[in-house]
Amino acid sequence: MRKVKDIMTDQVVTVSPKDNIYEVAVKMKNHDTGFIPVVEDGDRLIGVITDRDLVIRAIADKHPGSTAVETVMTRGIRCASPDTPVDDAAEMMAEQQIRRLPVTEGERLIGIVSIGDMAVRNNFADEAGDALSEISHQVH
Repeated sequence: MRKVKDIMTDQVVTVSPKDNIYEVAVKMKNHDTGFIPVVEDGDRLIGVITDRDLVIRAIADKHPGSTAVETVMTRGIRCASPDTPVDDAAEMMAEQQIRRLPVTEGERLIGIVSIGDMAVRNNFADEAGDALSEISHQVH
């Protein structure tokens, strides 16, 4: 059975909680992503900031670009370990309605696994497709 460590991306762009949201937006643009982990002390994961966080918690609440990431980031996120089976990670993503899952060893961020990683890097197209389908059909 394949593990998350076999398909995860280990080159991850991060920000600190003290960085400002303008810098985050620029990083998202430059790295073509809508998801950036927030770390302290080098690699200790404390949350994530998404393009949705920027829209809902920053712009809609009229925060200036100088606002600290910690003001609008998402905390209390679930993570996978490197040894988590890919099927379990896909199930966690579907349950949480998310497309990306941080991979940690203890509190240390070591990578990110996405639905795209599941579909592209392995023959988990069915699991990734099911997870994406559940995420995309979220009922409000």
